[in-house]
Amino acid sequence: MELKNKITEDMKTAMRAKDTARLGTVRLLLSAMKQKEVDERVVLTDADILAIIDKMVKQRRESIAQFEKAGRNDLADGEKAEIVVLSTYLPQQMSEAEVAAAIAAAISETGAAGAKDMGKVMGLLKSRLAGRTDMGKVSGLVKAKLQ
Repeated sequence: MELKNKITEDMKTAMRAKDTARLGTVRLLLSAMKQKEVDERVVLTDADILAIIDKMVKQRRESIAQFEKAGRNDLADGEKAEIVVLSTYLPQQMSEAEVAAAIAAAISETGAAGAKDMGKVMGLLKSRLAGRTDMGKVSGLVKAKLQ
């Protein structure tokens, strides 16, 4: 609940400062959080909120790629600004060395021997690394290690 309160306070601060760009992004985030709470009838934990933020950042990265491909840099710039705001709520991103060490530890803990054990390793890593790194890249690294 600590993260939810921080986001709500940031919305109020953005309203007072008349920072419309930040306010819009924070409202989108709060809306996504509320939608999940209503749909699933749950109270979100900080981990749930981080998963929502991570998903929103990923969506914006995909949009940026599409906008730039279409030559719409004005729209891409708006998405980049939203990523900057959303990223303030994510924990510090892990370095490649830290990710590699986490992968090696997870492989040894699960006793994974081949590609058939990838699910076990990814399940363990997802709980440990969520919000701190791009899980798509982690998946590729794990696959390479297990082959």
